[in-house]
Amino acid sequence: MMKYTSIAGKQKKFTILGTAPEEVENARQGSDRVLLVSFIILMLFGMMAVYSAIAYFAQTKGTTAGALFANHSVKLILGFTVMLIASKINYHHVVKWSRYGVLVSWVLLLVVMTAGDTVFGARRSLSVGGFSFQPSSLAAVSLLLYISGLIAEKQAYIREFERSFVPIMVWISVTCGLIAIEDFSSAALLFVICFVMMFVGRVPMLHLGGIIAIGIAGGIFLVSSSPERVARVNEFVDQVITIRSAEFETGEGYQSQQAQIAIAQGGVTGVGIGKSTQRDFLPAPYNDFLFAIVAEEYGLIGAMTLLGLLAVILIRGVWDVARRAEDEQGALVALAATLMITMYGFIHAGVSSGILPVTGLPMPFMSYGGSSILFTGLMAGVLLNVSKHTTDRERPYIFA
Repeated sequence: MMKYTSIAGKQKKFTILGTAPEEVENARQGSDRVLLVSFIILMLFGMMAVYSAIAYFAQTKGTTAGALFANHSVKLILGFTVMLIASKINYHHVVKWSRYGVLVSWVLLLVVMTAGDTVFGARRSLSVGGFSFQPSSLAAVSLLLYISGLIAEKQAYIREFERSFVPIMVWISVTCGLIAIEDFSSAALLFVICFVMMFVGRVPMLHLGGIIAIGIAGGIFLVSSSPERVARVNEFVDQVITIRSAEFETGEGYQSQQAQIAIAQGGVTGVGIGKSTQRDFLPAPYNDFLFAIVAEEYGLIGAMTLLGLLAVILIRGVWDVARRAEDEQGALVALAATLMITMYGFIHAGVSSGILPVTGLPMPFMSYGGSSILFTGLMAGVLLNVSKHTTDRERPYIFA
């Protein structure tokens, strides 16, 4: 079926399954303001939290909190700029080029294995010209965008195993496998998001059942092959059953327990901005456990505000943007971007609260780190662009 969409006041034609031409009259022309404001608030919230959490880290690096805060602010400005630029580029073009992003990320992930920087016992980043870069961030964003296009492209024969399921799984398996070698938690989350996208994209349940079996088997193998991952799982299980005082100070549960102390100290209203004490005890409070610092300084009110922002993004991105997207590709892109941004945040909060085992996933737009901010900005921009091309017609297959 032929479909027309309005871009910059002109009519552009392309072939895609989906919407009738008359729907274009009802298409939104501007980005979703609720999403845009939510992203900006997250950035501002993150700036304040990082400034409080980074003082001790600055001392260990022989610098000042102000200098690191300025560095973080520059990264946020770059992330915001990337978001604005991406929101102006038609998402179909971004998806078209995402294939090359996946291929480049494969090469970079292989390079990381031999020449990457070791941080906290894992090789996850590359240093180029004084700048640190995590190829896994590029891999995750590129894969989600490319899989969105691939699933939409194969809708006419999505139930065929060889023509549809196998090609999709090859891209997912290789990318997740390369990431999992050094960053299992990121690979596992990426795999889950891809699974949800395939479910929404009408991939047969029989095929999806096979994915679950492969995922469980692969997860067990990867966890059991790493003493550090086994220790994290055992610590989480022990913590759920009981807190062993002998391990309180130096055991495997140290990180999670210190984060929970921070949350408990915050109470309802918090100890006050910049008055955190647990930032001196928590490993990487400016990154992996930033939610705990937010809960300590801003209390339950601040923590719930942060979670509420993520919930707004999730509901708005899926219910409003994805369900009203002009085509299957737009719906899947919006779903992928929304899940990537929000699931990182919810899991980060769950780790800090002791609900989930330690993973090392950042809080989107808030945690200290350039790669995460830049690529989160890219996905946020793509989501905003999809929101420009929505219609009044809901697409029920999003929840079919």
